[in-house]
Amino acid sequence: MAATTIDEVISQLDEIIDWAQAQNSRLGYFPCLYRAVTVAVRDGIDEGRFANGPQMETLDVRFANRYLEAFEDWQAGKNPTRVWQIAFEMSDWHGLSVMQHLMLGMNAHINLDLGIAAAETAPGELLPDLKADFLEINRLLGEMVDEVQDQLGAISPGLRVLDRLGGRVDEGLARLGLRAARSHAWWLARRITSCDLPGQNRCMDRADRRALRIAYLILIPQSYLRRFLFWLNLRREPSPAHIIGVLRGDRS
Repeated sequence: MAATTIDEVISQLDEIIDWAQAQNSRLGYFPCLYRAVTVAVRDGIDEGRFANGPQMETLDVRFANRYLEAFEDWQAGKNPTRVWQIAFEMSDWHGLSVMQHLMLGMNAHINLDLGIAAAETAPGELLPDLKADFLEINRLLGEMVDEVQDQLGAISPGLRVLDRLGGRVDEGLARLGLRAARSHAWWLARRITSCDLPGQNRCMDRADRRALRIAYLILIPQSYLRRFLFWLNLRREPSPAHIIGVLRGDRS
């Protein structure tokens, strides 16, 4: 059943996380991260961080329902969008790092789902009114980078080494990547709202294919990053259930 409030979104994410931890499944990695973001958005709304709190909750719920629907379709043996399909399929591949699993989920959700959700929330001429709050989420996500890195460092000694060697550079790159993805999402929302229905469907299909190409880049990183992830994956990795517990933070 589709969520109608942010609290319902959080409740459904909890159910997925609980199931994944019980099943020792990597499908629980992304919803742990996504839950933390959703809680931060909810708290931001309560604290008056956004200019239009009710509209931001509508966006958040529409956005979340795209992931929740994709996950439900996958569990039911149906085909979600291409980019979610590959993200879910790769959950059975132990050769990926935790970071890669998280990036696959973020790629699908930001590079495809977010623009569609924004266009549905503020269609047509209403879209510009959403932009200020949309950009505020960029800042909120940037503030969470350090927390996510701390969690990953608790899972992987290799990521702790990378964080120390990178200083503030890796945090800056993470924030830059988020801004680039969300800038594309805003562009996609504008394209969708400027098209008729057949044009919208074509636009969303092209966005799905583009996000799929990015997913392949995540799966096959280049140069020094490939060598680093190869070394990282040779390390003894805790079980997915343990990793989910770490990502859940004080909920474990």
